[in-house]
Amino acid sequence: MIVISRNGKTTVISGWRAWLVGAVVFSLAAILVALFAVLALGIALTVTLLVFIAVPVAIGIALIASLFRPRS
Repeated sequence: MIVISRNGKTTVISGWRAWLVGAVVFSLAAILVALFAVLALGIALTVTLLVFIAVPVAIGIALIASLFRPRS
């Protein structure tokens, strides 16, 4: 049973309609959680790949640049 009070008026949803509303709300919540999980996984994967690719490239560039630096 779902009870909704709005502007002093009470609406009661019961029976199969309450089950239907509950199933729709649950489905929407599950889809929203799944979307956030996929988004978080995508962000984590992107950051990880950037670290694994950008850090070695930066180290390589620094090593190559050190070869061309004039000796004092």
